[in-house]
Amino acid sequence: MLSQAQSVLVRIISGQISSYMFSPSSLMHQLTQNHFTSNSTHTLLYEAIVNAYIHAQSPDQALYFLDQMIAKGHAPRLNIFNNLLGLLIRLNCFGKAWWVFNELKSKVMLDVYSFGIMIKGCCETGDLMKGFQLLAMLEEIGLSPNVVIYTTLIDGCCKNGDVHLAKKLFCKMEGLNLVANQHTYSVLMNGFFKQGLQREGFQMYETMKQSGTVPNIYAYNCVISEYCNNGNIDKAFEVFDEMREKGVAYDVVTYNFLIGGLCQVKKLGEAAKLVYYVNSVGLRPNIFTYNTLINGFCDAGKMDTAVRLFNQLKSNGISPTVVTYNTLIAGYSKIGNLVGALNLVKEMEERHVAPSKVTYTILLDAFARLNYMEKAFELLSLMEKSGLIPDVCTYSVLIHGLCMNGNMKEASKLFKSLGELQLEPNSVIYNTMIHGYCKEGSSYRALRLLKEMIGNGNVPNEASFVSTIRLLCSDGKSKEAELLLQQMINSGLKPSISLYNMIYKVKSEVSNVELENNIMSNS
Repeated sequence: MLSQAQSVLVRIISGQISSYMFSPSSLMHQLTQNHFTSNSTHTLLYEAIVNAYIHAQSPDQALYFLDQMIAKGHAPRLNIFNNLLGLLIRLNCFGKAWWVFNELKSKVMLDVYSFGIMIKGCCETGDLMKGFQLLAMLEEIGLSPNVVIYTTLIDGCCKNGDVHLAKKLFCKMEGLNLVANQHTYSVLMNGFFKQGLQREGFQMYETMKQSGTVPNIYAYNCVISEYCNNGNIDKAFEVFDEMREKGVAYDVVTYNFLIGGLCQVKKLGEAAKLVYYVNSVGLRPNIFTYNTLINGFCDAGKMDTAVRLFNQLKSNGISPTVVTYNTLIAGYSKIGNLVGALNLVKEMEERHVAPSKVTYTILLDAFARLNYMEKAFELLSLMEKSGLIPDVCTYSVLIHGLCMNGNMKEASKLFKSLGELQLEPNSVIYNTMIHGYCKEGSSYRALRLLKEMIGNGNVPNEASFVSTIRLLCSDGKSKEAELLLQQMINSGLKPSISLYNMIYKVKSEVSNVELENNIMSNS
């Protein structure tokens, strides 16, 4: 009877049932008047109204009637309170959920589930401190945290980059006789891998199996992905075979990782075959499948195959994304086919796919490499007019183009403008400018910029050190060259024997000149 009443209320609130005689708010007001019903029915009616608003995803109205209900002395059942908290967390209203929890925690009976909902919200918003406060509060009132709460906190720690704290929580679970489940192991494995701690991640995978916990699809995908990222495709397929033997259902994501791994080790033929196999096992390749494969062929310069796959995905009813277009545009730009790249930009416009900052940067790089600098700056202006703000990478390709074509005056102007735009030059820009000055034969400017680069916490690459030292030597500046050589060593780079010999030779020549001058002046 109560569920039927609640169903009718939901339909009234959502406007499916309407009348000129009442509005939803006026009806709810009438229903909750004390004179209208008995006390026990009143409690049930309030619960039905609160749940109806929760079902309609109207948390403010649900909270209004819950407050009214408590104020009139009606104690709501715990699931009503938890349902409201759950809705607020799902709607990304953590701040309001935190306020509701603290306002009503003394007026309703809390259970582990209440704390679990709130801890989940804390972890999703990255506020781990509040999450641990709730864990302490839970224990203070005599409740025992369950595996779900610990797994949620472990996941939160991993997403926050603190895998060592996550591991401590995992170890603490054992002392509390809480048995880790598939999800617990999976999130911790993934956390280790994301932090580059492969040994610990694979160790956790082995621990999981030794404990008798059968890895789920998430755990298997996590391990397969890591092997593929490392280029260890054979081990990835071993895990895939184990997955099938255990009867764990794989999905298109599993295949996407394997296809990506094959592309990484340049086994493009096998990667393409695997896409056809995906279809044969009843799965459909998605946009990520095609993007991965297209990227593999573009990287290899096999644009004909990449375009064939691009046409195939469209004929299969899949819409290309900006990533798809960027990959192909970059592929065409790499082989100097600017016409092919611009045709794709035109298609993007026809399909209403907005070019991204990456799209513009790829095209700017293509124009710059072909010394179409005027066109490149026109494109930069168009980018800004479209509402996209150029970043360091955008300016980096322009500076590289100017330096590559010997236009150091304009490159220097653009470099100086970065400060006005509140952008910090990165090591790529510094090294490009240094190389440009060395190519120009300006040892003073190259050395000045190299010192500035080191002063700003960037480390010059080997080419910047070597080019500048060679130029200083050719200018007879042996002392500056020697000091720079020492800085190169201090940066962890190992100079070649020929570089040592060059400095030694210049020092000897300078010494001989000085000796001759002294003799001449004393004669």
